[in-house]
Amino acid sequence: MIEHVYARVASSPLLSSVVLATCDQEIVDAAARFGAVGVMTANTHERASDRCHEAMAKLAEQGHHFDVAVMVQGDEPMTHPDQIAEVLVPLQDPDVLVSNLCLEIPEDEAQSQDVVKVVMDQHDDALYFSRAVIPGLIGKQSRTFYKQLGLMAFRREALEQFARLAPTPHEKSESVDMLRFLEHGVKIRMVRTAHRTIAVDTPADLERVKKAMKQG
Repeated sequence: MIEHVYARVASSPLLSSVVLATCDQEIVDAAARFGAVGVMTANTHERASDRCHEAMAKLAEQGHHFDVAVMVQGDEPMTHPDQIAEVLVPLQDPDVLVSNLCLEIPEDEAQSQDVVKVVMDQHDDALYFSRAVIPGLIGKQSRTFYKQLGLMAFRREALEQFARLAPTPHEKSESVDMLRFLEHGVKIRMVRTAHRTIAVDTPADLERVKKAMKQG
């Protein structure tokens, strides 16, 4: 699955390089076999964004400096190359430090605690992320649900800031990286994507992905 994610991400013409950040030597070895670069990181990270920051720092020590990093989580095998372009659009605004893709989902999918939901303000900045159903289901009025996708873009200084910031209560209780930014007052610009993806959080998700890919 990691090779599949790598191939899809690497097909974007907007990226100067693609690396795999991991604490698993087996993954680094596998990456080398299919021509990818793996960067070993500490096995103590609880957040993917911290791991991404360490990988960026190690690459900088080797002389590879980046102003922007796009983080794609390894459980997103249906990532579309166009989504790389989508998540980078907000960073054309110098005031935007972090962007994150989201996807409209039906109510039954919103009920799953494996799915991280997001609610946004009138400027598409994230208000909150939760594994609970947000917005709430009080009343009979219709509402739209969005799930957070594991695809974010950071300015270098934002990743450095994330690593310096203390973990926060909601970040820990929801197990969502981006809440650390929100709880420290850092805005996250959300981008709605039309490319429907399925993150692999369970064996059932894997079967859904296999079926979706066979259907094209």
